[in-house]
Amino acid sequence: MRFPIWLLAILPPLFWAGNMVFARALHTEIPPLALAFWRWLLALAVMLPFAAAPLRAQWRLALPHWPILTLLALLSISGYNTFVYLGLQDTTATNAALLTSTMPVLILGFSFLLLRQGVTAWQGLGILLSLLGVLVIVTQGNPSRFADLAFNRGDLWILVGALSWALYSVCLRWRPSGLDPLVLLTILIAIGLVPLFPLYLWDLAQGHRFALNPVNLSAIGYVAVFPSVVAYMVWNLAVARMGPNRTGQFIHLIPVFGALLAMLLLGERLALFHGIGIALIVLGIWFVTLFRADAR
Repeated sequence: MRFPIWLLAILPPLFWAGNMVFARALHTEIPPLALAFWRWLLALAVMLPFAAAPLRAQWRLALPHWPILTLLALLSISGYNTFVYLGLQDTTATNAALLTSTMPVLILGFSFLLLRQGVTAWQGLGILLSLLGVLVIVTQGNPSRFADLAFNRGDLWILVGALSWALYSVCLRWRPSGLDPLVLLTILIAIGLVPLFPLYLWDLAQGHRFALNPVNLSAIGYVAVFPSVVAYMVWNLAVARMGPNRTGQFIHLIPVFGALLAMLLLGERLALFHGIGIALIVLGIWFVTLFRADAR
């Protein structure tokens, strides 16, 4: 029996929520460009032993598609996470969760503009329910808090990251057909590291360094394996199977998992508004995945 792809699609939001928790917790310890560079360099080192053989077999298949591969790499590897790390230097976790939750809506917008894909009425209801659940969480069940949110430079970086990831998810439609997912991710990381390297060297020249202690190294190890290798491979597979619109709704789970991880790792306590928000998000995702406008 084939494992339901929607169950696998839950994993990337979980790992990305952990990525945000670590990045925010250590934002004064590890510079954002350093975290982005070492994350992907270590991820590439982890993947190469497994990807070397299929990469040798498929490099001719990938080579003619270098323009779209470069675009995908810039949007995801070079862009999205770097923008998020930069944003978490200045913004709050509440604002970051709210802005990240706009990605499914942005994915729908790019899908309409680039792929001419629409949504059903049930999917629209699901999107509204999921977004309402996110708002319940980030406002702590008090709508008046929404008017008090102040957006700063960090919020703008998070928004740029959301735009970058949404466009990446839609552009995956044009990935080379038949390319092994492991090969695809390896190529994207290798290309994405090219602009990150000079940026990291420039950041070092500005005196931005971090201590090589167990906490920092463990954080880099986590973000290199789970939010990077595992999450990206699962996300790419989910987009291929379910399409960008349906898969994009699972991003609403990021603030859900963020709240749970904050409770477990930072000692924060869950409140009634968390339960209400989580229930609305899960119900919304169910509507979107059950009633679809297009199979891909």
